[in-house]
Amino acid sequence: MPIDHMYNDIISFENLLVAWREFQRNKRRRKDIGQFSLHLTDNILTVHRDLKRGTYRHESYEAFRINDPKPRDIHKASVRDRLVHHAIYRILYPYFDPKFIFDSYSCRRAKGTHRAIHRFRHYARIVSKNNTRTVWILKCDIRKFFANINHQILCDILGKHIKSRDTISLLRIVVKSFHTPCNLDVGLPLGNLTSQLLVNIYMNEFDHFMKRDIKVQYYIRYADDFVILHENKKYLKSILPKISEFLKIQLRLSLHPNKVFIKTLASGVDFLGWIHFPHHRILRTSTKKRIFRDLLNNPKEGLLISYCGLLSHGNAYKLQQKMVEIAREEAKAMIEEDESLSKWPTVKKHLLSREKDIRHFE
Repeated sequence: MPIDHMYNDIISFENLLVAWREFQRNKRRRKDIGQFSLHLTDNILTVHRDLKRGTYRHESYEAFRINDPKPRDIHKASVRDRLVHHAIYRILYPYFDPKFIFDSYSCRRAKGTHRAIHRFRHYARIVSKNNTRTVWILKCDIRKFFANINHQILCDILGKHIKSRDTISLLRIVVKSFHTPCNLDVGLPLGNLTSQLLVNIYMNEFDHFMKRDIKVQYYIRYADDFVILHENKKYLKSILPKISEFLKIQLRLSLHPNKVFIKTLASGVDFLGWIHFPHHRILRTSTKKRIFRDLLNNPKEGLLISYCGLLSHGNAYKLQQKMVEIAREEAKAMIEEDESLSKWPTVKKHLLSREKDIRHFE
């Protein structure tokens, strides 16, 4: 893509319209989406005009908290601003994604947690010479990742790649639209589509430092979590200060003091929700408890299928059997309590009357 044309591509009516179609998919019943849709053409034309004239200003966020599984503060932008986020993302993602290293797995197409944990297993086999040698793993977590992204550093990184002043100006507006309560110059909101891309652009500096300067071969990063696999524990200890120094000086980030460790794969390594061993992996205890709690409170067929899909990526046959048993028992109890099942049609249809579907999961 010609870099000089990037801003025109972002703000074009055609890009805004496609961005809207992608954005409102599966969201049409939401009140704010419906209100924006009532005068869709006028609203998109207004956004296009503001962007073209340079009068676009980002509105404030709506804040709320979720448990996923730990408490997280989410900040939701207005429909108008989320449309702009999608329009930016559609143009910037294809430009930046080829610049990322292969082993960055967060918020990228054809990547994700499952591919990351399979890559982890692949690297473990290489380093261990097919499980015949000890594998040492340095596991790190960045402290308050989104809340500590420095706005100026991020804009400087963007400026190295993008020469269009209009594009940089628009990105600066989006970046500056949010900040932490105690510092006007740091923080990106959880919930913005642009935040997912911007943090990858930010951490791409670190990824290339790891590969080009430190020359780490077996390195995997997912957002603020990363691991390095090596056969020598002393080597991992020697590079840890260099890692910490680069994050502190170049990106103004710090490692979480309670989430940095070096241990053997044989002792079990917690990474992306699974405890990894040389020949198998199992779910975290906290994840198991959350699964059973969710099924007890809401034993729907869709949730059951989702968790069965999750468990298929590890060694969890007995857990899978127990999960299906709980879902069935809860469904039966609900039917005995409420014969009308007006609230639970999928429970009756899929967990009771179609026993072959249950046997499929078993």
